[in-house]
Amino acid sequence: MTTAKRLRAFGTTIFTEMSALAASTGAINLGQGFPDTDGPPEIVAAVETALRSGAANQYAPLAGVPQLCAAIAAHQRRRYGLEVDPQDGVQVTFGATEAIAATTLGLLEPGDEVVVLEPFYDSYAAAIAMAGATRRLVTLRPPGFALDLDALAAAARGARMLVLNSPHNPTGRVLTLAELEAIARICVDNDLIAITDEVYEHLVFDGEHVPLATLPGMFERTLTISSAGKSFSFTGWKVGWATGPPRLVGAVRSAKQFLSFAGGTPFQHAVAGALADAERHVEPLRAALQAGRDQLCAGLRDAGLEISVPQGGYFVNADIAPLGAADARAWCRALPERAGVVAIPTSAFYDDGDAGRTFVRFAFCKRPEVIEEAVARLVAARG
Repeated sequence: MTTAKRLRAFGTTIFTEMSALAASTGAINLGQGFPDTDGPPEIVAAVETALRSGAANQYAPLAGVPQLCAAIAAHQRRRYGLEVDPQDGVQVTFGATEAIAATTLGLLEPGDEVVVLEPFYDSYAAAIAMAGATRRLVTLRPPGFALDLDALAAAARGARMLVLNSPHNPTGRVLTLAELEAIARICVDNDLIAITDEVYEHLVFDGEHVPLATLPGMFERTLTISSAGKSFSFTGWKVGWATGPPRLVGAVRSAKQFLSFAGGTPFQHAVAGALADAERHVEPLRAALQAGRDQLCAGLRDAGLEISVPQGGYFVNADIAPLGAADARAWCRALPERAGVVAIPTSAFYDDGDAGRTFVRFAFCKRPEVIEEAVARLVAARG
């Protein structure tokens, strides 16, 4: 075995496994969260313009293209009233995943403990492990995926950091203002650094997205992470960022410089323009996703599954227990051959696999006709 001990437990991601099944069987892939259509064509045109300008094909500055850093800071001010320094309070990254990794590497010492809500996006655990830290878990249990604030307060004692994701992947929960206020008090009382993954910030269908950094006492202890991939349907561009107080952003930058340093320069120029008019670009995408959510939820009910309706994001969780199934991993591995559809077992996002044992995550960021065909296959396979 040559893989470092801290990474051996992670193996091959469930996304790789299920996407390979989709490719080998020709199944419809409702597992991995990427749209099957491009975002606004004018944003694509902005990349073409940048490519031909002669000024966007070399290294970007470490912090990011200045126009993009300024656009990110302006977006945070305009949308949330957050005053972010465009030079020292913004760090552009290769997607939110690199922002998470650079944050843990830049801020954590070996042996530090990090509070994480499970189920969680799989890169959180790997990034924490690469920093030599350990995670303390607070479990969101189906069907409602409620947050146990008492459990969170207990986990926070003696910890260094909290990683928070809202709108939440994979559950689709949007944390309420009351929950966020309680989380803020826990962070202040325990002197926690908060890392907030807000990549679905523009894709809320029910409720309202409130950044934790806007609450009293939180800006100076919060790094806010987001990206262009989910907001504008360009997941392959991998343009993300972290914003916050310079002392925290500086720690991210210190790690980022030894990861990828900088890149994606023409994409950064295009995203700068997109963010300047974010609401106009995002609203049609959000509306289409909400329609896809409603279409898939209705279809999954027709296929005999119980649904936990998501409030935001790309994914819906369904309980397969009403079908007589008891193990979502086995069910998902058999599904491509049986029904021609790929989904992800929600238990893959838990350390406590029993907590989501009969739940399956489906992506609805697909064209209506693709969802319609997937649902027809699932209904036919039922019986």
